This record gives sequence, structure tokens and C-alpha cells, in this order.
Amino acid sequence: MTTDKPDLETAYALDTPDDSRRLYAEWAGDYDQTFAAREDYQLHIHTARAFVGAGGQGPVLDVGAGTGLCGAVLSDLGVGPIDATDISAEMLDQAMRKDIYRDAIEADLNEGIPVLPESYAGIVSSGTFTTGHVGPDAIDGLLRISRSGAQFALSINARHFDSAGFRAKFDALKKGKIHNLTLSETRIYGDLAAGEHKDDQALIVLFEKV
Repeated sequence: MTTDKPDLETAYALDTPDDSRRLYAEWAGDYDQTFAAREDYQLHIHTARAFVGAGGQGPVLDVGAGTGLCGAVLSDLGVGPIDATDISAEMLDQAMRKDIYRDAIEADLNEGIPVLPESYAGIVSSGTFTTGHVGPDAIDGLLRISRSGAQFALSINARHFDSAGFRAKFDALKKGKIHNLTLSETRIYGDLAAGEHKDDQALIVLFEKV
């Protein structure tokens, strides 16, 4: 464990899966209060609403579910059943306490998710595809476990969309693996946010598996 309290700057500086496990093990117990509420985090709301607006349905996998912020919005919007996956067992434990998920799957997206192919009609992810977390190659594994016609809604940090290879990845996937691709830019945080990241933007990427 570190001696410093987890915060947004620490999260943005993550380099490895083990770094992620250590940070979120420490942060899980008060993540909703010390990050989501304090920073006026809104991206999970935008992502869930975009998924539903595009016609997304369950069964859906909440990728990088954390403490269940996005899953809670999906559930309130009538989506279900919902499974949660995250690299952190501690974050998943907090998520399962909210009684919105059917199952919890501890997994590193970079190594794939241990579920059967074509398990899900929808894939949603808020705040996971960003610096220090997960890169574009993990999308291949998500396509493997989704059904033909599955609706995806993935938020991707706008600052890294080109430099981390996400745009190139989607350009390649459009050649026979996905269709109906749209990108919409949104703020990650609300009007109450402060600090240097208060105006950070994300792209919400909607598409369907062919």
C-alpha cells in the first residue's frame, strides 16, 4: 500500500496492471465519495444514456465497472441483466453491494475476459479506455464475447484518442467487423469540478458488431 491517498493524478499516472490493482484496492472503499462526488464525475451518466439512446439492451457487460457507477445508471434506465468486470476485486466487491449486477468477473482486459463467445448483446465502458489503463487492442476481446448486432458504448479519453491508436483501430475495425460508428465529444466532469482536469473531454464511441 502507498502512504499517499489515492487521487485523480495518481490514477492518470498508472503504468501497469499491477499499478491499477494496488491503487484501486486502496481507493475502493471511498471512491464514490472522494472521486465521483468531489470531482462531479459525469462521464458514466453520459455513456449509459448514449447506450440506451442507441437502442442498447441486455445482457450487457459493464467493462471497467469499478464501484458500479455506470451500472447503476444503466439499471435505472431499465437495462438488464448486467454483469460487471474489473481488474480490481475490491472495486467489484463495492459494485456488487449495490445489488444491480448479475455477476462479477475479475479480469485484466489486456488478457481477455473469461466468458464464452457471443455472451453479450451490449458492451458499455466508462472511464476505462484512457492513459495508464487499457489500450485499443482490448476491443478485439470485447468483440469476441459479444453477439452479432451487439451495441457498444465506449468512452475514450479525447486527449489520447489519436496518440494511443484508437482512431486507427476503429478505422481498421470498420472494414468488416463493426458498423454504424459514431463519435460524440462530452465533458468528463460537471460544472462543480475544479482543478486542472475539470475541462477534460472524452469521446463516446457508439458502434455495432457486424
